[in-house]
Amino acid sequence: MEEGRGGRLRNLFRTTAFKLSFAYLVVFATFALLALGYVAWNASRALDDQMVSTIEAEINGLSEQYKVGGLRRLIAAVQRRAGEPGASLYLVTNAAGERIVGNIEALPTGLLVDPGQTEAGYVRNGESQSLDHRAIMQIFVLPGGFRLLVGRDVEERDRLRLVIGRTFGSSVGLVVLLGVAGAWFIASRVLKRVDAMTETTRRIMAGDLDGRLAVAGTGDELDRLARNLNAMLERIGELMRGLRDVSDNIAHDLKTPLTRLRNRAEEALRTAETPETLRAALEGVIAESDGLIRVFNALLMIARLEGVDANQDFVAFDAGAVMRAVAELYEPLASEQGTTLIVETGDAALLMRGNRELVGQALANLVDNAVKYGGAPGVIRLTAARFGDALRLSVADSGPGIPAEARGRVLDRFVRLEEARSRPGFGLGLSLVNAVVRLHQGTLSLEDDAPGLRVVVTLPADASGG
Repeated sequence: MEEGRGGRLRNLFRTTAFKLSFAYLVVFATFALLALGYVAWNASRALDDQMVSTIEAEINGLSEQYKVGGLRRLIAAVQRRAGEPGASLYLVTNAAGERIVGNIEALPTGLLVDPGQTEAGYVRNGESQSLDHRAIMQIFVLPGGFRLLVGRDVEERDRLRLVIGRTFGSSVGLVVLLGVAGAWFIASRVLKRVDAMTETTRRIMAGDLDGRLAVAGTGDELDRLARNLNAMLERIGELMRGLRDVSDNIAHDLKTPLTRLRNRAEEALRTAETPETLRAALEGVIAESDGLIRVFNALLMIARLEGVDANQDFVAFDAGAVMRAVAELYEPLASEQGTTLIVETGDAALLMRGNRELVGQALANLVDNAVKYGGAPGVIRLTAARFGDALRLSVADSGPGIPAEARGRVLDRFVRLEEARSRPGFGLGLSLVNAVVRLHQGTLSLEDDAPGLRVVVTLPADASGG
């Protein structure tokens, strides 16, 4: 149990969320330290400047007293001010440094020798002889060698520094505590979702291909990752289902032509008495073999298209020109059956990026289906036009069409409706078209043309022009 908790704790510390939160905490704490330190330094400096200004003002005032009334008036002024409560310090000495008047009992030795500003310890009147107190002092030399000292106790400044220091420590401690708690909370939530994703992926790898990652609905990066992975899993599931369907369909739909191929060969061996009869039987076997080869070629092409990355070896070409070429190719066959081909592509070039041969093959399959199942005599209409950023290529016939409930199913491999089973084919044409359309990141839809079927292929237009 302890080991499990320790493992979860290690995983928590290793998460990117915890590391980022901790890094943010360090940066924030550093800026907080700098900001509080700057405030403390400025406050202390402002207090020192205020005390120095007060000292200089008092020295100037006492100097004026000395100039006006001499030493006697200075002593009286100092004696009066020294008796008042407060942090101000006063001292008047003779040239030998002997105390005349003031509220300072003792100073460090030699302090009064050099005039100017200093900070030193002192002893007030009536206190112990230890220099426990400190003050900022200004020493002024009067005529006759007399010394005038005015100072301010720095106890308030030190008390302010102590308060700021305590606030500083408690604030940093609170920031660190809240930062660690926040990092722990965020990392725990992230790790919980990651662990749930990990558990789901383990079940999927164990064979549960219907499993999907949970989406919290927050729209964050984990939700986007889960949606993309779910889309990938859905696509993998479709491919796996397609693979199973192909295997089943091959087993069922190719059994008949293979059986027919074997029966023809067996009948030729049993009944052929002349070279001409044997030759005719072999030609039938070859024809059946060619049909099977075409089926496998179509299956291989579909598999290859579904495994190719989009935009691979794509070039710009005119889709309208491809449609006109396909119509020209099928014009003789349609005429033989009494079917009229109408092509409407407009005069402007319909440029797109893709594989010209594959798009042409897809259109040829659609036209071939229209000629076979569109009903004769009839009309087959081929149209191509641009709508915004997309091209719409459609092939419409005047035949019986496809029921709405079967339009999604006919895109699968080897699916043939009952009324089409008497016609040649294996049900791979629309599957190949769908694979080509998906390769080009387009869409394929089957619509009712009232009467007949209209197959609409929507492909991205070339953004560079057309």
